[in-house]
Amino acid sequence: MVSVVSVTVIRESVEEAVREALDLVSWRSYLEKDRPTSLKVNLGWDLFIPGSITSPWVIRAIIHTIREWVGPIFLVESDQVLERIEIAFRKSKLPELCAEENVTWVNMSRHPMVRVAVDRGAVFRELELPKILTETQLVTVPVMKTHAKSVITGALKNQWGCISKLRHNYHLVLSDALADINQTVKPVLAVMDATVALEGNGPKSGRPKVANRILASPDLVALDTIQATIMGLDPTRIEHLQVSAARGLGETRIDHIEVVGEQDAKAVNLRFAPASHNLVSKIEERLRRSRWKWLFFDTPLFLVMLAGAKVWYLVWFHLVSGTTHWRSVLSHPFYGQLWKTIRTQ
Repeated sequence: MVSVVSVTVIRESVEEAVREALDLVSWRSYLEKDRPTSLKVNLGWDLFIPGSITSPWVIRAIIHTIREWVGPIFLVESDQVLERIEIAFRKSKLPELCAEENVTWVNMSRHPMVRVAVDRGAVFRELELPKILTETQLVTVPVMKTHAKSVITGALKNQWGCISKLRHNYHLVLSDALADINQTVKPVLAVMDATVALEGNGPKSGRPKVANRILASPDLVALDTIQATIMGLDPTRIEHLQVSAARGLGETRIDHIEVVGEQDAKAVNLRFAPASHNLVSKIEERLRRSRWKWLFFDTPLFLVMLAGAKVWYLVWFHLVSGTTHWRSVLSHPFYGQLWKTIRTQ
């Protein structure tokens, strides 16, 4: 079962939409009472534009909905080789949110790690995971986005941030790696921020696209399948969905997925522009497939590549499209007022 709830058409309240989406899938049936709970958000870009990170108002709405039922709540995310998550955390005003809501922030890259066996893993025999993921129940809170390597990034792909920041080493086996990670981490529930989403060259340098929706489900594969159809993308052509379904992690057959809330959600087509490989992605994939892979990824030359990628994103953000995308969202009659609390210039 997947719930799809519109935000501004009737409610004009993100919190109300989140609560309704969770109630429609009977969230208490999946979250154990009084158990410590981690919310795995997406903060994967320290520059960020609306649609590239989980918005604070969706996070706050989830906290308000579940906090009287669950135990202590943790907000969790990990560093990337190219991004400093602490910067994204601060820029998105999440320290203030955590303080107000009595939620503990955990940068999983700085948290004790434990080794966990992967049952019949295709890529991993064991995973080194942040210890907190073995001590809490996990709610994953992705954003509706296109992705240059996986077509979409959603509930399943959000767990990519649960492993070492050197996870880029597994890009060529991404679909099997994601199935291994999700069957081991086992999120109990997914709540998708599809208020302002991202199309084009996601997961970073795309274009914000207002989608006005919240999705929720205990079945991450089904949620991502409905996400894809709403975006106007064919889920049968998204490899990691099919691999995860074949591994028994969820349902990807549209006619087998019950949608509640927005009854005609399966027929919605928001015509998202798909991602194509941007310059950074193209260079990385070509080098990773070359005979010289070791030179570029296993020597100090890798640091030079990271610096070049960082410069590319800085130029894109400040001189090409980033500030333009910010202005377009800030001018939106509803979401503009929310994002102005994050960025006022």
